[in-house]
Amino acid sequence: MDVSEYYPALLFLLLALLIGAGLLVVAKPIRPDRPDAAKGSPYECGFNAFGDARKKFDVRFYRVAIFFIIFDIELAFTIPWAVSLREAGLTGFAAMLAFLGLLALGFAYEWKKKAFEWE
Repeated sequence: MDVSEYYPALLFLLLALLIGAGLLVVAKPIRPDRPDAAKGSPYECGFNAFGDARKKFDVRFYRVAIFFIIFDIELAFTIPWAVSLREAGLTGFAAMLAFLGLLALGFAYEWKKKAFEWE
């Protein structure tokens, strides 16, 4: 592999950095800069923050985030599989059925454990 094959990618990266830095430099003198008390105040859903920022969250928040990630990954695998189903053949179909079956098994386990109920 020749290093010269990477020149277009490096040129693209350099150009992107130059454009980004150039836009920041050009915008600096023309942007409005009128600070006031409202802009300098803490913003958290329309009211001031309360309590310590290092307070522990309930595990249910993390559980919901993990479920979202799992089902997002499922979509990331399912859509390309559906597009290339003809090329994947019966082996690809069986592999996806096994994958979806494993996800369904995990979903049923979480449902049985009442992980989806918010008290």
